[in-house]
Amino acid sequence: MKVIVSVKRVVNHNVKIRIKADQSGVDLTNVKMSMNPFDEIAVEEAIRLKEAGKASEIIAVSIGPIQAQETIRTALAMGADRGIHVINDIEIEPITIAKILKSIVEKINSTICFFGKQAIDDDCNQTGQMLSALLGWSQATFVSRIEINDNEVTVNREIDGGLETIKVNTPVVITTDLRLNEPRFVSLPNIIKAKKKTIDQIMLSDLGINLSSHLKTIKVVEPPERKSGIKVANVCELLSKLKNEAKVI
Repeated sequence: MKVIVSVKRVVNHNVKIRIKADQSGVDLTNVKMSMNPFDEIAVEEAIRLKEAGKASEIIAVSIGPIQAQETIRTALAMGADRGIHVINDIEIEPITIAKILKSIVEKINSTICFFGKQAIDDDCNQTGQMLSALLGWSQATFVSRIEINDNEVTVNREIDGGLETIKVNTPVVITTDLRLNEPRFVSLPNIIKAKKKTIDQIMLSDLGINLSSHLKTIKVVEPPERKSGIKVANVCELLSKLKNEAKVI
């Protein structure tokens, strides 16, 4: 069983975001980039499947500029077998990414596609679901536990009311949530080994996919600053403020 894992290069989660002066987007000048944290969880789960003898090969796929190879190398150092880099220097939206991945999935003939449930830069939470629809595959989203038996996959999903358990058949698209696992530490020997693993390069223009955009960013602004809190003397005062000022009860 071949497993594809989509990995995205994003601003490191410890970096404070800066907005461009013209409000056209996020300033990426001299900013530390890394793999999307939810994608790290997806890579880890794919590796665990292979260690359990339920996956034969793990292919890490990233779409982006030449620097995205660093993200793929991280996945290879974690334990992925090879990488595919779709070279692209323009901003593309989730439906286009899903079409690109559909093309790759069909060429590789994989059985499972792993995604992080969302990327921490745009928070779209769309690509996995769109790929499932394009392929006509089952989907399991916000997954916090996975059990695979032959062609049946049982998962726990994180939902607003708690957990939901569902069963789906392979082939399947799975998006991973925080509680699924703890990604492993990447050791120096594995980083060195990753440099010898193969990364195939594909030009986005060679895939023949329509890149026309359906979305337009009007402006990007920082969220309003949060007001400082206050102390109340007792419960009665707290209830009064919640009712009369905050109007939440």
